Amino acid sequence: MKYSDLMADWLVDLGYTHCFSVGGGNIMHLTESLSRKMKMVAVVNEVAAGIAAEYFNETSENGKAFALVTAGPGLTNIVTAMAGAYLESRELLVIGGQAKTTDLARGLLRQRGIQEIDGVSIVKPITVCSKLIDDVLTADDFADLVMVGRIGRKGPVFLEIPLDIQARQVEPTGISRELLDVASSATPRVPHLLIEQLVAKFNEANRPVILLGGGVSREVARDLKSKLASLGCPIMTTWNGADRIAADAFNYLGRPNTWGQRSSNMVLQQADFALIIGSRLGLQQTGFNWQQFVPKGFVAQIDLDKAELEKGHPRVDMPILGDANQFLIEFLNEKLSPKLDWLNYAKEIRKAIPLSEAINKPREEYLSPFDLVKNLSKLCKATDVIVPCSSGSAFTSMMQVFEQKSGQTIVTNKGLASMGYGLSGAIGAAFASPSKRVVLVEGDGGFSQNLQEIGTVAINHLNIKMFILDDSGYASIRMTQKNYFGGRYVGCDRETGLGLPIWDKLFQAWGVQVMGIQTGYESTPEFLDAFASGDPYAFIVSVDPEQTYFPKISSRVTESGAMESHPLHLMTPELTAEETALHLKYLV
Repeated sequence: MKYSDLMADWLVDLGYTHCFSVGGGNIMHLTESLSRKMKMVAVVNEVAAGIAAEYFNETSENGKAFALVTAGPGLTNIVTAMAGAYLESRELLVIGGQAKTTDLARGLLRQRGIQEIDGVSIVKPITVCSKLIDDVLTADDFADLVMVGRIGRKGPVFLEIPLDIQARQVEPTGISRELLDVASSATPRVPHLLIEQLVAKFNEANRPVILLGGGVSREVARDLKSKLASLGCPIMTTWNGADRIAADAFNYLGRPNTWGQRSSNMVLQQADFALIIGSRLGLQQTGFNWQQFVPKGFVAQIDLDKAELEKGHPRVDMPILGDANQFLIEFLNEKLSPKLDWLNYAKEIRKAIPLSEAINKPREEYLSPFDLVKNLSKLCKATDVIVPCSSGSAFTSMMQVFEQKSGQTIVTNKGLASMGYGLSGAIGAAFASPSKRVVLVEGDGGFSQNLQEIGTVAINHLNIKMFILDDSGYASIRMTQKNYFGGRYVGCDRETGLGLPIWDKLFQAWGVQVMGIQTGYESTPEFLDAFASGDPYAFIVSVDPEQTYFPKISSRVTESGAMESHPLHLMTPELTAEETALHLKYLV
């Protein structure tokens, strides 16, 4: 049989049900073979194929997706998606075409074959495996390469397959059963002795906090829902772990971060024991002033990457290499002393400190993005998939204010913090969960960077509700130019040459319904009917171009003239002296 037909069979055996792709001559055999075995989803640009496949795999409970791209520009277009998946430790298989093996330059020339470029070398730094398949592989060797992206710290796998290899005639073989049964993680287990030590630390502590990261799977968090919600101490999540516990759980204390919720930062920083489960503790999580992360507390971190545990920031008193899910299951099976006085104090802080600062109030003719998100929190169902884009003002307002419900899935990609992720990610989520509504919130600048995929939404009639925060430009860039360069605006909005679309005309070009929304939208029959429909719908939110996004971590100039960031609990605008004394009493 033809090798491309056999590879299609193997991919089905490995669990793949969907392929996101842009057609091309150097993948013609694979395209035809795969079309007979799985759902082929045509997108307009290859970067959308990669992002959609990543978000499909994050939200799907049945089936997997991968991306298929042609050689040359097909590969270069998808690099951003691969970089994003790499930084977020997510599974993403990309199969790329290549010129015939006889036409490969192999480093001797810049190019010999048509569209030839050394894709393997280009993406090697942002993959866990990047390989040119210049000869036929056995079934097990092929499966081994694919499985590298699923085991341990996940990441992209790129397999580049020349056109003549795709077309070669081979004897059919199957993947060994043992390979198909390989667990999704080969992470070492945390020894029970270490778990017992941390249980003792927790029980001895007066002010413990548990921070759940994206390394804790949704399945495990769902199974442990009642145990997590009944634990007598504050529980927080990272942005990637945002859907692991519901916002209405009595011990939920929010999402700490450099751009996070002020009350969460204040509570975390006052902990005398911080248990970090399944988070790498990057700089955005700890603050750039990482020396002051949990300044008076003992920090224990469970992570699957030794390098992250040994990177030197923040201070970690007890780094543990191991499986976050296994640890959490066994930890919660132990007898853990409730810390109700501390929890009640933390909840008082949560109640006293608003999620949105009064300083963020826009001018009268505009809708506050924070108010928009508050209302969306109430309007969204427990079955919805939430895509809060990945950067900029829309992302900030979503992560600071959105209150997740039990059962919702929230997916973002904040490591790369690339504009243009939201729509493509929502497409992947919509294909993964066709019976669910997908709610996307994205800024006008970010949305514009992949707006061609409105066509993919329209042609497939996907149930995606697209909220576009229209502030006429790149809000974060505009804010930076205002704060640091005295309002010397360059390429950040229409007035400085940024060519953004007329939104209603844009969506009408694809036959997608569009509606502008203002204050009070959440109770109008027109909006409620559109939001509840099964149709794709765009909602254009008029946002003040001068909108502010507080609180945030600011910097100060030290006596030596250097810049130093404030620690997590000292966000801008500053608290009053009375608020500080009352709500930061363990740090003052």
